[in-house]
Amino acid sequence: MEEKLPPRLQEIVEDFQIIHGREKLEYLLEFAEKLPPLPDWLQEKRDRLEQVHECMTPVFIFVEADNGRLNYHFEIPPESPTVRGYAEILREGTAGLPAEEILAIPHDFYLEMGMNNVLSGQRLNGLGAILNYVKHLASRHLNGSGARPTNGAAT
Repeated sequence: MEEKLPPRLQEIVEDFQIIHGREKLEYLLEFAEKLPPLPDWLQEKRDRLEQVHECMTPVFIFVEADNGRLNYHFEIPPESPTVRGYAEILREGTAGLPAEEILAIPHDFYLEMGMNNVLSGQRLNGLGAILNYVKHLASRHLNGSGARPTNGAAT
């Protein structure tokens, strides 16, 4: 499978490439502010969220499918804005994509954004762990065991 970025994710990467230094961190924090809360129907089914154990920040993810297209929901504490920002980048950049396109995202695409210049190595490892888990859930969907229907009736 050829690794490549989906169009919206590519746009985000290119936006990060044209800004420098502290502006990258500020832009990441703008994404953090855009991360939506869990939908009401999922608030009631929190036990359906899966935790990314490899990340030091408590990161919970739920994936849902609509006609083979995936959407991710994240729950991340407000006191972790860089992780929230990265999660929003993934959520926005992969919204409505089929699992195959999500699986084709290069593991280290965030390095193209220059994130290694503004985040610690430990934080970068966390970003990689979140992307790995997003891809893991996409893979499970392809195998028929991972995503829930979007009608709010998560079973």
